[in-house]
Amino acid sequence: MLPNELKDLVIRVRKQKAESQTIELKAAHKGTPKRLYDTLSSFSNQDSGGIIIFGIDEKKDYAVVGVYDAQDLQKRVTAQCNQMEPPVRALFTLTEIDGVWVCSAEIPSIAYTQRPCYYTGVGRVKGAYIRVGDADQLMTEYELYSFEAFRKHLHDDERPVERATRAVLNKKTLTAYIAERKRERPGFAQMSEAQTDEMLNLMRGDRPTLAAVMNFGIYPQGLFPQLCITAVVVPGTEIGDVDQHDVRFLDNRRIEGTISEMVEAALVFCRHNMKTRTIIDSETGLRKDRTEYPIEAIREAVLNALIHRDYSLYTEGTPVQINFFANRLEIHSPGNLYGRMSVEQLGYAKPDQRNPALAVMAESLTSAENRYSGIPTMRRAMKKYHLSAPEFKNGRDEFVVTFYNAMIDQEDRVDKGVDFRETVQSESSTKDLIAFCQHPRSRQEIADYLEIKTVFYAMSKYVQPLIDAGKIGMTIPDKPKSRKQKYFTIK
Repeated sequence: MLPNELKDLVIRVRKQKAESQTIELKAAHKGTPKRLYDTLSSFSNQDSGGIIIFGIDEKKDYAVVGVYDAQDLQKRVTAQCNQMEPPVRALFTLTEIDGVWVCSAEIPSIAYTQRPCYYTGVGRVKGAYIRVGDADQLMTEYELYSFEAFRKHLHDDERPVERATRAVLNKKTLTAYIAERKRERPGFAQMSEAQTDEMLNLMRGDRPTLAAVMNFGIYPQGLFPQLCITAVVVPGTEIGDVDQHDVRFLDNRRIEGTISEMVEAALVFCRHNMKTRTIIDSETGLRKDRTEYPIEAIREAVLNALIHRDYSLYTEGTPVQINFFANRLEIHSPGNLYGRMSVEQLGYAKPDQRNPALAVMAESLTSAENRYSGIPTMRRAMKKYHLSAPEFKNGRDEFVVTFYNAMIDQEDRVDKGVDFRETVQSESSTKDLIAFCQHPRSRQEIADYLEIKTVFYAMSKYVQPLIDAGKIGMTIPDKPKSRKQKYFTIK
């Protein structure tokens, strides 16, 4: 950094009156701060590195107070940098502002394979930090393990499941998979069953691998109860929102099975809970239904969540989550982005494989391409629907894909021939329900008739619109939430 660049940075920081992900402020007019280790660690452990500016006092409204002795400051800061592992090589810059000297120390990012950088005085567990906003936070055990697993090429999908034997695997599906591999690689036919199992990462000794259990298990959740999907529909924009009947979830499912079974069940859940819109072809005039979000994009996101999630001991108690909100769909995958991949590189750079064995098996069983095409497919599908691009968020312990249902401007909607009248309830269902309510019916009777498990969903999506239209009435209109409430057809 040049002196003039440091001046500009100081002006900007004073105007913002805030530190940031890459900026840390220290007064240093009375001496060198004694504990820079946390910030040295956190800046070194993030891809962008960071800058420590000495000579600005936050407690005095971000006043430029200068440093006590620029030469001694650099010497003592360097001494602290040398107590880090690996040692930090700070780059110093000095500039004069309002008659006093301000000093900056640029802290470079270290290579991913060398992380975490930590203070040797307390060790790796207590001395490794990560930057969160403008704060330095101690790394969790999971974050420390993630670096170690990448550095040592540890793949949790290949670990043996001690409680299991080959008997927990579906023999028919497994036999077909092995036969397919032998057709592709004739050399496998020359190997014994044990050698084939080892080469295909199906078994480790006499124990099946986690990858085999999740792809071929008769009931994987019997061994790993939380390696499943939890799916909910929220009547608002945040978890905890409730509807007028104090219902928290319009639908709530636990989806189990192998990876391929969970993908298909998740898509059924999503189709059931998505609104349906009608598209009119401007050339032919034909109408066809279109789901609220593109199924193709959802499928890729669910596949990615199951195949690339973290399967370590630190996250095996956390399921994949599908959360429907009024304005968006979120898919949460346990574990942050693996290896050197950043959010900005998604879909453009080739990522490191967290679960290579599991991914190869899933490719055969789910038709997942495993060619790094999932992210581009999501982006393309959302664009085709004239929806906002998917949002990707890499947290400390999870990766989240968000699809928004916000559409393009009204003028463009007309040009595209999109009829935005929701068709959740079909015309035939409406007529059938009106006929069914010729005699007063309870909420449960209506839900059973519609073959919908969630009573509130049946009422809000099917009955309430008919009440609003004056086609169905309530037997106790002054107490709409009464348990004795029944609904009848208005003639």
